[in-house]
Amino acid sequence: MVRQPFHLVEFSPWPITGSLGAFSLTVGLTAWFHGYSMVCMTLGLVIILLTMVQWWRDVVREGVFLGHHTSYVSKGLRWGMILFIASEVLFFLAFFWAFFHSSLAPTPELGCSWPPTGITPINPFSVPLLNTAVLLASGVTVTWAHHSLIDGHRHQTIQALILTVSLGMYFSFLQAMEYIEASFTIADSVYGATFFVATGFHGLHVLIGSTFLAVCLMRVIFHHFSTTHHFGFEAAAWYWHFVDVVWIFLYLCIYWWGSL
Repeated sequence: MVRQPFHLVEFSPWPITGSLGAFSLTVGLTAWFHGYSMVCMTLGLVIILLTMVQWWRDVVREGVFLGHHTSYVSKGLRWGMILFIASEVLFFLAFFWAFFHSSLAPTPELGCSWPPTGITPINPFSVPLLNTAVLLASGVTVTWAHHSLIDGHRHQTIQALILTVSLGMYFSFLQAMEYIEASFTIADSVYGATFFVATGFHGLHVLIGSTFLAVCLMRVIFHHFSTTHHFGFEAAAWYWHFVDVVWIFLYLCIYWWGSL
């Protein structure tokens, strides 16, 4: 057998179960929105959660205990994460394109004004400004965690990650309250559609990033990372900084400029 530095991934059932879970969740959500039972949605969510736990377990086992994540493999993982974040940038670019397409030249159907006639936008200097401070603070704490991990200060890494995850969950709570108290809905013209789709998908990314960092927190507690071998945490930190940057653009464009 020829020895080589690359990781040849073994056969795994998790891509199939993850796809089935995503399909069930999508169908179940659609059915629930139309007033049907939540059984299919709940089943899909359970399948996805179980797949996540077991797939992450396998990846941790490969990287920590089996030693499959060599320097060559880590380099490939880094490029994979970079390309993934680049695809996410283009994903949000589409939402900004839709927003500016309608806001820079409002049509007569919108009252030739932006925000459209009859829409009362959210005050950008209330909850959105607080959320901006919360998310920027979480960017500082995740950087603190990264440097603490590199310097071998494990307890500081744990403290900083707890703060980061807590700030992420606080952001999600504030955004949920903002949605509940908003005077318009996603059905209120193109303004409501672009606002809730753009900020809603960002909120979903915050939840994903918080989960990502929470898993990293558990891995730090279980001594899975070293000062030189911790790409799992670096990927989470990159993702979190991306979420921060997107929010700054959302705040400046949609909340502040869009409400003038």
